[in-house]
Order: sequence, then C-alpha cells, then structure tokens
Amino acid sequence: VQLVESGGGLVQAGGSLRLSCTVSGRTFSSLSMGWFRQAPGKEREFVAVIRSSGTRYSADSVKGRFTIARDNAKNTMYLQMDSLKPEDTATYSCSAATVYYSDYTSSRGYNYWGQGTQVTVSS
Repeated sequence: VQLVESGGGLVQAGGSLRLSCTVSGRTFSSLSMGWFRQAPGKEREFVAVIRSSGTRYSADSVKGRFTIARDNAKNTMYLQMDSLKPEDTATYSCSAATVYYSDYTSSRGYNYWGQGTQVTVSS
C-alpha cells in the first residue's frame, strides 16, 4: 500500500490549503483514513480521521477550521484547512487503517503512512 500526500506549502495566517492523499495497492473504500501532524520538537498528534463508513472525527484544535473528506472513486482523501494559524505549522502525514481500531487518535491503529508534506503558516 502506498500513500502519497500533496498540497503542502507556505501560507499566511488566515489563509487556506488543501492537502491530498492518494492511495494505491489496496481497496481504498475499505480503509479508515487519518491525518496526523508533527511540529519540530513535538510529538505527532492526531488531526482528523474519516472512517470507511464516512464517519468523521477531528481534534478540538482544528474543529471548525479543518474538514476531512474522501473520494472513493479517486482513491483520495483530502484535508481542507481554513483559517490557518502559525501553530498549525507542521509536517502533515496521511495514514491508513485496514482494521477497525477504536482509538482513532492513536497512531498505533494505522498500518500505513505517507511520507509527509510540510505546512508552514507565517504570522
């Protein structure tokens, strides 16, 4: 299974970016897909997840600003990030889970990971 992210970059505070994660090598519709991020010197943290059922959850820090979505026909997951803040600066990685794992905020529940894409928000 391969996961390839795209869409990162440099944006001013208050701006928007959309990240994409394209999956190959597995039936995409059966996967739970998540986004995590890691800032320099900090631990990786959960951002959002969309289950194979379409159920979505997101971290409190991004609720109302970030939207996770998926297009099963394109084998692609998205993270629309609006009202970006400098504290959103991090490397964002997409992840895939092949089996149900109740604690969707834990990276241990995900089998596959992308290489990450950098998001930098300037003040």
